[in-house]
Amino acid sequence: MNTQRLIELSAFDEDSGELNVIIETPKGSRNKFDYDEKLGLFKLGGVLPAGAVFPFDFGFVPLTKGGDGDPLDVLVLMDEPAFAGCLVRVRLLGVIEAEQTERDGQTTRNDRLVGVAAKARQHGDVRSLKDLSEILVEEVEHFFVSYNEANGKVFKPLGRFGPIKAGKIVDEGIELYRAGTGKSRSRKRGASARPGARK
Repeated sequence: MNTQRLIELSAFDEDSGELNVIIETPKGSRNKFDYDEKLGLFKLGGVLPAGAVFPFDFGFVPLTKGGDGDPLDVLVLMDEPAFAGCLVRVRLLGVIEAEQTERDGQTTRNDRLVGVAAKARQHGDVRSLKDLSEILVEEVEHFFVSYNEANGKVFKPLGRFGPIKAGKIVDEGIELYRAGTGKSRSRKRGASARPGARK
């Protein structure tokens, strides 16, 4: 893998307008993998308790920064698990806005973007979080609550919003990243943030 190109990959694919997501942890894994930018490789970040696994593939959007200082997180729905380092083009479905309180008591925003792989078959007709079952979304929220609890943290969901809000969060994440690097360049707006997308 060319790690330099991974670091320089833009948040949106210039041709399709779809979101670029780098998978860190595949669906069904107890192991939590993290991309280490300094080392240029994926490393084991932790292990979930027995019986707990990631419900869907989990990754990040390159060249973005969230309220916690890390790249924006994305939970990706697709037919089969990917692998650490796999680039998946994603259509945003929405966002679960949340606060996360660390062990030291510091609270930051740690939203969870939710998307579907652009080439997915099983969820190919899904366009918004509203298209998913209420039970499924509740289970996703519960996963993040219990995952953080196991690590001595508190994850508090604040609300659920559709693809327009999710697209704005990505835009803000791009600008926050640029503010920290001094870079400024135009990009093609993502398909999720185009007019007509559902809130």
